[in-house]
Amino acid sequence: QAQLAESGGGLVQAGDSLSLSCAASGRTSGVYAMGWFRQAPGKGREFVAAISQRGDIQYRAASVQGRSTISRDNAKSTMFLRMTSLKPEDTAVYLCAAANSARPLSTESTNYDFWGQGTQVTVSS
Repeated sequence: QAQLAESGGGLVQAGDSLSLSCAASGRTSGVYAMGWFRQAPGKGREFVAAISQRGDIQYRAASVQGRSTISRDNAKSTMFLRMTSLKPEDTAVYLCAAANSARPLSTESTNYDFWGQGTQVTVSS
């Protein structure tokens, strides 16, 4: 089974940019599609972006469309999320997730099998 670990979170100001990484370790051959979700205090888990195993299909939530880039480097078993023009409403714990089998790319958290612990992103106004 693979393990996921996020990094790159922190405190930034509105309008700043931030890059997050999600490194897979362990049985990385079992990592297929990957995605980013976020959870703000008192709110449910929200889809942010997802990328297919080969990186050729990508989905983004409307809330981050135009100011986010998702990518992955399979040779390094790492996925990335770069966000620009950050807003206070982007404040949340950002979690990466991975599917353990080949399936259609999904925006639903229930379609992901491995999860990282999350990294806090705080955007001040």
